[in-house]
Amino acid sequence: MPRGEGRAAAPAAHVSSQPQSAHARVESELTSGMSTGAIKPARVISRLLPYLWPRENLSFKIRISAAIGFLLGAKALTVCVPFLYKFAVDALDSGGAAQSVTLVVGLIVSYGLARFATTAFQQLRDAIFNRVGQNAIHQMSRDVFSHLHRLPLSFHLARRTGGLSRAIERGTKSMDFMLRFMLFNIVPTILEFILVSVIFGVNFGLIFALINIVAISSYIFFTFRITAWRTALRRRMVDQDTKATTKAVDSLLNFETVKYFNNEQHEIDRYDDALKQYENAAVKSQSSLSLLNVGQAAITGACLIAVMALTAKGVVEDRFTLGDLILVNTLLIQLFIPLNLLGFVYREIKQGFVDMEYMFALLDHPIDVADKKDACALANPRGDIVFDSVGFAYDERRTILQNVSFRVAAGTSLAIVGPSGAGKSTISRILYRFYDVTAGAVLVGGEDIRDVTQSSLRQSIGMVPQDAVLFNDTIAYNIGYGRPGAPHDEIVAAAKLAQIHEFVESLPDGYETTVGERGLKLSGGEKQRVAIARTILKDPPMLVLDEATSALDTATEHEIQAALSHVMAARTTIIIAHRLSTIVGADQILVLDKGCVVEIGRHEELLAADGLYARMWARQDGDDNAFASQADI
Repeated sequence: MPRGEGRAAAPAAHVSSQPQSAHARVESELTSGMSTGAIKPARVISRLLPYLWPRENLSFKIRISAAIGFLLGAKALTVCVPFLYKFAVDALDSGGAAQSVTLVVGLIVSYGLARFATTAFQQLRDAIFNRVGQNAIHQMSRDVFSHLHRLPLSFHLARRTGGLSRAIERGTKSMDFMLRFMLFNIVPTILEFILVSVIFGVNFGLIFALINIVAISSYIFFTFRITAWRTALRRRMVDQDTKATTKAVDSLLNFETVKYFNNEQHEIDRYDDALKQYENAAVKSQSSLSLLNVGQAAITGACLIAVMALTAKGVVEDRFTLGDLILVNTLLIQLFIPLNLLGFVYREIKQGFVDMEYMFALLDHPIDVADKKDACALANPRGDIVFDSVGFAYDERRTILQNVSFRVAAGTSLAIVGPSGAGKSTISRILYRFYDVTAGAVLVGGEDIRDVTQSSLRQSIGMVPQDAVLFNDTIAYNIGYGRPGAPHDEIVAAAKLAQIHEFVESLPDGYETTVGERGLKLSGGEKQRVAIARTILKDPPMLVLDEATSALDTATEHEIQAALSHVMAARTTIIIAHRLSTIVGADQILVLDKGCVVEIGRHEELLAADGLYARMWARQDGDDNAFASQADI
């Protein structure tokens, strides 16, 4: 990959027809590499300062003050060094007196020591500031990562992982670059420019100072104008880089799908096309950089010629010494060395402002579901679950749940069934508080879940989703994720209850077997049993089983159902199911259709009512018999 560079989708049936959701628009802005408006450097710097100058950390303030002291010392020595060189040359040019030899040697030694001290001060400055800079990057990265986990589910459903990670990476790298170059390049160069102009005016006359000021001003003006033009080219290059990276990451995450449809060449062609676009943009950007470098060299050359010609004339007229010629040459060269980087620094700082503003925009992205200031922990997680006239919509133009009311008594089970798109999984997401209801209330133990902390609520709920996603780590880690720090024997006990222990033991590496990206090394049923095991290990008072056995074969499903029945004992459980045969033993069955509760009761009662549930049962029973007949053939 090149270097450098629902609202959001609800469940599939609930995707809005809205052209682009608010979350998708923000995510697109964050990852596109293009500015959506005027960048405000003052705003970025004001957001950056608390990371550089933490109010509560005195040691960092001392470090920054010391680094600034070494910076000023190094710059003062940088300006003094050419004078020592001048004095040595003038002493040599003055004649061969014995005392001149001693003086010249002393000046040369002083010159060498001053150069060494300049480098030493610069390195000490960097060594002292490193801790501050790295800590700022550390704190910023942690804050962004933490905020990402607090953002709503709708944002994460809409995001493009490759592009978003690229934007965050560029933001943190820009922070490091800006800290170093703004503090240790731009500020010292401005200080040196002022000192050199004063030296020229005092020692050689106002014409010298004027030439220096005009040359530097022209250099800066030219650099900024050309760099402003180049910025659009570079942004286009960064945008193409982001698109290429996003395509590559998306393709690799969907590796199996690519293989199923034999579309490797299609993916390679898409990636290659993105790389070609990046290549063309990068060539234009690099060509414009060559133009910038040539123009800068022309201005610096003209300045050197003018100043040294005037000095040489003064030497011939005996107004200046040979050392003065050396002095002006050395001062200008020292000044132009950091200025040679001005175009690069200006471009990178300007782009850094863009990248960091994207990152700060990410930090400012609103958290739709947030704890109240006075929220307390859930007091009675083993109490009833009540949905009281709940209404909900992913998009205000399309309601998903309408006046949904039911009660799950403590320690009992409720199964939720209905056609696809009826809103079954939406109920589990609302209970988990991925979204807040738009009408009515959800109560647990008599408390509105909007009044309690999300952490205490989610700690009390065990979720086994239909699509179990695992970390690219060991089986032991993935099961242990249900309760980090749990001893190995408890992990094994949970695996036995989930009917996966014997399979794990049969593997060469046992519980230390890595499962691959998103658990792709395991079959669907094996992943599902790992997910069940980690929920068992969590040992929550409430359970939500969202098609928990959908990926299992019939024999394994019966074994898991027996294990789940043991786990569900004395726990308040909500079961979302498609296969009705798995929920006939539920204490209550709720039938949803088009977001409304159309039936509720026990299995036998619903069959006797001869309504939607009975028709669904008859249809599935017929399908099962047909499948069994085909299997016999």
